[in-house]
Amino acid sequence: MVAPPESSPIPSPRHCLVSGGAGFIGSHLVEHLLARGDRVTVVDNLSTGRRANLDEASKAGGTHLRFIEADLSHALQALGKGEVFDEIYHLAAAVGVRLVVEEPIRSIETNVDQTAAILRFATTHSATSRRDGRVPILIASSSEVYGKSTHSPFREDDDVTYGPTTVSRWSYACSKAIDEFLALGYSAQRQVPVVIARFFNTVGPRQIGDYGMVLPRFVKSALQNLPIDVHGDGQQSRCFCDVRDVVTVLPRLLADHASHGRVFNVGSDQPISIRDLADRVIATLNSRSQVRLIPYTEAYGAGFEDLRQRRPDLTRVREAVGFRPQIPLEETIRAVARSITETGE
Repeated sequence: MVAPPESSPIPSPRHCLVSGGAGFIGSHLVEHLLARGDRVTVVDNLSTGRRANLDEASKAGGTHLRFIEADLSHALQALGKGEVFDEIYHLAAAVGVRLVVEEPIRSIETNVDQTAAILRFATTHSATSRRDGRVPILIASSSEVYGKSTHSPFREDDDVTYGPTTVSRWSYACSKAIDEFLALGYSAQRQVPVVIARFFNTVGPRQIGDYGMVLPRFVKSALQNLPIDVHGDGQQSRCFCDVRDVVTVLPRLLADHASHGRVFNVGSDQPISIRDLADRVIATLNSRSQVRLIPYTEAYGAGFEDLRQRRPDLTRVREAVGFRPQIPLEETIRAVARSITETGE
């Protein structure tokens, strides 16, 4: 296994900016950064994030956490020239297939406009302690970027294939690809130390099923012994990775200078069919739920397209920082169940 790289040569505590830090992945990242002693500024408009997520995260070091409730572009404009950062993590984005299908304008504008705003911000708000004069920034992307490619496993330099513009489902993939092009442009043209992380089905506590997230939907139904709705024939497969594994690798990628200007798949490479996932949830939680197959047209409307498989090649991230997920799926299922039981959501 490759040893994790040494931290960047900057004073402790670092000052980190996390956009979307009240969201599912963002709040776990905030918790991780606070636990290592960093000062963290979170910007989130709470459109999909929740203030309660930060209450949980702040238990790791609440005195070092500042929360700004605002749209990202407005918050960045309000921060003065003296507001500088050692690291930036951009996780603010439209999330979930259902939200993308139902609100394509909001999804596209949120993804592209906010990424452009934070990349511009990164060019002028680097801590003076940084020797290279630029603050490193991690851009959260998605496995959706690969579109409807049939290649398996997905490698970072694979070609991508999207459906027609008349199918809104592909607007999310295209907007995230534009984010990546823009970030890599800032890396090449303006020497901003950018790392792009393509997340593959990140799951875990604090995730909710309101926007089509599959595991919390399944777990919530199983806890109530209600039917578990599986879309399509259930044979489509995905690779699920616990968020608590995912967030540990992000600061390591930013600290590794050789990773700047590169794209990394981040997730698990162990596939499971959605039908088998439902069965695993039922067995793990000792539920009396039954699986019910729901046609895509009933779940999302006419013209919806899904992928039969989505599996990442993790060679690049393993070679860079030695990333290997540790938390088994059954433990993630139990953690999601505890989270739902405690919050009632």
